Amino acid sequence: MPQLLVTSRNLLLLNVSDACLVVRTGKSTLLNHLFGTSFTEMDTLKGRSQTTKGIWIAKAAGIEPFTVVMDLEGTDGRERGEDDTSFEKQSALFALAVSDIVMINLWCHDIGREHAANRPLLKTIFEVLMRLFSPRRTTLLLVIRDKTKTPLDYLTQALKEDTQKIWDAVRKPEVYKEAALSEFFNVEVTALSSYEEKEELFKEQVGQLKQRFTHSIAPGGLAADRRCVIPASGFCLSALQIWKVIRENKDLDLPAHKVMIATVRCEDIADEKLRSFMSDKGWLELETTVNSGLVSGFGNKLDAIIDFYLFEYDTEAMYFDEDVKTAKRQMLKSEILKHAYPAFKTMIEHLHNVVLNKYKSDLEQSLRSGGVFAASARHCSQSSMEEFDVGLRDSFVKHAEWDATKVRIKLEHHVEAHAASVRGTKLAKLKANYEKKLLDALAGPVQSILETGEGDSWASIRRLYRHETENAISAFSASLSEFELDQITLHKMVMEIREHGRSIVEVKAREEAGSVLMYMKERFSTVLSHDKDSMPRTWTGNEDIHAITREARLAALRLLSVMAAIRLDDKPDRIDQALTTALLDGGPLSQKRSIEFTSDLLASCTWEEVAPKDTLIIPVKCRSIWKRLNAETEYAVAQAISMQETNRRNHNWLPPAWTIVLLAILGFNEFMFLVRNPLYIWGLFITFVVSYAIWLQYDIMTYFRRLSGLVTVLSGCLTTIMEIMTAIINMSHKQQQSSYPPLHAQSFMNQAQVQHHPDRSSWVDSNSDDRS
Repeated sequence: MPQLLVTSRNLLLLNVSDACLVVRTGKSTLLNHLFGTSFTEMDTLKGRSQTTKGIWIAKAAGIEPFTVVMDLEGTDGRERGEDDTSFEKQSALFALAVSDIVMINLWCHDIGREHAANRPLLKTIFEVLMRLFSPRRTTLLLVIRDKTKTPLDYLTQALKEDTQKIWDAVRKPEVYKEAALSEFFNVEVTALSSYEEKEELFKEQVGQLKQRFTHSIAPGGLAADRRCVIPASGFCLSALQIWKVIRENKDLDLPAHKVMIATVRCEDIADEKLRSFMSDKGWLELETTVNSGLVSGFGNKLDAIIDFYLFEYDTEAMYFDEDVKTAKRQMLKSEILKHAYPAFKTMIEHLHNVVLNKYKSDLEQSLRSGGVFAASARHCSQSSMEEFDVGLRDSFVKHAEWDATKVRIKLEHHVEAHAASVRGTKLAKLKANYEKKLLDALAGPVQSILETGEGDSWASIRRLYRHETENAISAFSASLSEFELDQITLHKMVMEIREHGRSIVEVKAREEAGSVLMYMKERFSTVLSHDKDSMPRTWTGNEDIHAITREARLAALRLLSVMAAIRLDDKPDRIDQALTTALLDGGPLSQKRSIEFTSDLLASCTWEEVAPKDTLIIPVKCRSIWKRLNAETEYAVAQAISMQETNRRNHNWLPPAWTIVLLAILGFNEFMFLVRNPLYIWGLFITFVVSYAIWLQYDIMTYFRRLSGLVTVLSGCLTTIMEIMTAIINMSHKQQQSSYPPLHAQSFMNQAQVQHHPDRSSWVDSNSDDRS
């Protein structure tokens, strides 16, 4: 064997012809003319019979590189019998496994005839080839013998389509599941004229074909790629092992030729019936109607259509092999059901939607009629599932084993979800209703109690909270009975109502605590300006303003103590004592008595024995509020003192005692003169009586008071005007000499008012006396 070649290149010629006609195609003759071999040829004078038996191998002459030619016995021979095709399939598989180029010799008039092309044989060989060996790209050269006038392009297209169909029908291993035919086979087609009728033309065409085998392993040559080839020195051993594997493989015990014909023919019938079904007018109308909505009697209508096409299949395939016919019938039914399943699925989805919508409508109507929720939901759910089962039986197809369990479970879930949604909505509405009632019952009273600021305010709030909350919980629990809730959910919702009541109190307390200074000023003003009988005070001069002020501040401080923390848990605290000691009695003596309250507690951000979450006003904030209260109530106290002093002066019109004594001493002589002259006494008496009458008649004191008040106002206004003018002059002077921002006239007005505060108080007091 020449050293230039590192691989062997083999060529196989398969004779694929019509087994029914039992003819010979002259493959040995073709090989002898093409490669210069000397294979035994059939003697036409002795009749047509099998010439080549077994596998014959020869070296091609006149072709480079070295080429080995294999001549296999025909697949259409009658000598081995109809049921014994094992050897021919084994030999064909062997040749495919070891060859680079496979020539398939076939008659021109057999193209397009499936059973003549022997599709099942090639299909099985392809399957076993991919399973037993690692396929490499092999050239399939289809040689058309006795070419007719039919154009070669048409014949080429028909043969390639047939080969592709064979490949598509092959059951491939998982690793080659998506593999294309072009990855393993390069299909080429050539045509030759009749050897007997046009011998010279035949030889000329063979010579042209021979040129394609020269240097066929070069890039782009006929031999395709050279992957996984065996070196020439190892060819014999490799071929021996391949043949051993093929002989030991039982999968090659294929059915007889009649089974192959039955397979091909039944497949054709089944494909035809499937296409007829897909274009059937009744089926298309049914499919269109299903897409629009529910179809009554869907199962029976689809069964009738399927029965019709299965009956036609049985009629046409009745004479073929029973096993093949049954298998292909099952395949046809499966394909029909596969195409019909989307319509069935759509039908079930429509049924699902219709039943679900009816369930929603029935439940809503039942609840509007006053039905109990749990019982209504249960009854409507049972009715809906029964309706779905009836519709499912109406859609059932006897030929199919379609399972609608998932759709039924889906419907159950949707029914339960809708019931849960409605229940949740109603529970939320019911809960919101009771929460509103609880808000109305607690918010106003709690605000009123906090505004009173009494020592037992939180005790009253606790009693109110417990009473109203328990009443609401009792009524709420009774309303929840129709929903048949589990104990955990029921307990959770009851606790939410209880917590909501507590949150109402806490929120209201925090709101009121934000306005504590305003309430403290109102409380201070009320106690200061009204007596115990709630009558306005008249500062006549006998009231103890210091005691009244302390009482007013104590009332304000008690209000601050009430709003300093939330006390719904009935735990004792010392907030009131600490505030009273630190703020109201916060002198040096008290500091020595209770250092713990003044130096520690009010300098902290927490109250002792009070949780941070219950703290409304921290101790430091309490001290700040108290300072602001004192600063903003000083004017009211000063005004009360001023009014008291004014009343005292107005009601004490007698001169001082020393003036009376001085007048008595200095007027003794005049008094004795009057005693010695009674006539003067009578004259003075008459003058006094007349003057007193005039005094009472014209209320002379009022005129004097008005005059005094007018003089006081005029003097105060004059002084204020002068000070404002002075301040304006000073401001202008400072603005020119410094960069300080200008002051507003209102500030000077306020300053002037503060500086002349006592005068204004006196004026107000005098006016008050005039009105009285």
